[in-house]
Amino acid sequence: MHQRAYDRQCTAEEQRHTEAKSPIRNPKPTLFALALGTFAIGAGEFGSNGVIQLFAADLDVSVPVATYAITAYALGVMIGSPAITLLAARVNRRTLLLGLIALFLLGNGVSALAPDITLFVVCRFVTGSVQGAFFGAGAVVAAYVYGPGKGGKAFATVMGGLTVATVVGSPLGTFVGQHAGWRALYGTVAAVGLLAGAALFAWLPRTDDLRGSSLSGELGALRRRGVWLMVTVAALGVSSIFAVYTFIGPFITDAALRDASLIPIALAVFGLGMALGNHAGGRVADRYESLGLTAGYGGALAFLVLIGVAGENLAVLLPCLFGVGATTMFAIPTIQVRLTSFAPDAPTLMGTLNLAALNLANCLGAIGGAITLDAGWGTLSTVWAGVLLTTTGLLLYTTTVTHIRPTPAPAHAARSSTRAG
Repeated sequence: MHQRAYDRQCTAEEQRHTEAKSPIRNPKPTLFALALGTFAIGAGEFGSNGVIQLFAADLDVSVPVATYAITAYALGVMIGSPAITLLAARVNRRTLLLGLIALFLLGNGVSALAPDITLFVVCRFVTGSVQGAFFGAGAVVAAYVYGPGKGGKAFATVMGGLTVATVVGSPLGTFVGQHAGWRALYGTVAAVGLLAGAALFAWLPRTDDLRGSSLSGELGALRRRGVWLMVTVAALGVSSIFAVYTFIGPFITDAALRDASLIPIALAVFGLGMALGNHAGGRVADRYESLGLTAGYGGALAFLVLIGVAGENLAVLLPCLFGVGATTMFAIPTIQVRLTSFAPDAPTLMGTLNLAALNLANCLGAIGGAITLDAGWGTLSTVWAGVLLTTTGLLLYTTTVTHIRPTPAPAHAARSSTRAG
């Protein structure tokens, strides 16, 4: 209810602004360029997991030490991206996105040439720092292109590249790494990033409407209770996706007792669910205040329980893997819309914090699953860690966030609210 009132409050100013500028006749090239950028980012992120043993051996370190590179990437998203977003608060979003893709090319290019684990870890942190900031700025541009009232759809479009990377980019990247060497993976990712950079340069709108905001406005958003509650809700609730995704391999081989050749199929099924859930969630987020999150988290809990009870049966496991991916991703565009409703003057930072929360969720889900495995509760026990975390996130949302009023957009931020939807 509060969200709808907030939307009505902003509609008049947003419409006046929209009518004052010539509409973009064909937004598809811009949206494609943004999605291609996030696809490249996702292929590099997920592909790294598939070649960890290869770069560990080549750089002469153990696999546990090699995981520092994976951790460094996550820290880059959680720490580096918000820092970049704040430092670039006043920069036009077009300029920021082009700078970020250049940094992405540098990080992956040097990763492909790194002679030792130290430089490689540093490069992965730098590359991770691009991710959240790119998603945040990309969501602002996508919302500007779509027009007012479509912030959820805009964020889902930007996220679409990442979800496609889980279905196509990650398996292909792993294949390249296994057959041409792990360095070829990062070279290929850099090549896709170069194509994305060219598309962004050609098709991102050149307009002052995408100029940044003040640093004080961005920092002011960090003092709002609703923002941090939503970040916590996201980190807790989405963690269930990683309590499953991280352990799909053991689910197939140890729980369902099937050949490892089925693991790529299971990963693709999971990724397909993520892609479809993200697409549907973007549409729901713009129409309903909480349905995307409550239905998404609630649906994920149901599928998690089914895996925990009957996941040894492949006929149950595969549909439930699809279901967990779809329902969890269904909630993420609503998280973005709700975050932006609490800080309409800092939409880029809200997108960055959303991605930071998702990477924190990655850590929570993996750690929770590892705890249940170490306790000897069985291969499928990781889903119960997801049940606990997602239930906590859902309860936190329904008992606190739903009672917090959105923050009205200040007059000078009318353009930002238009761009952020």
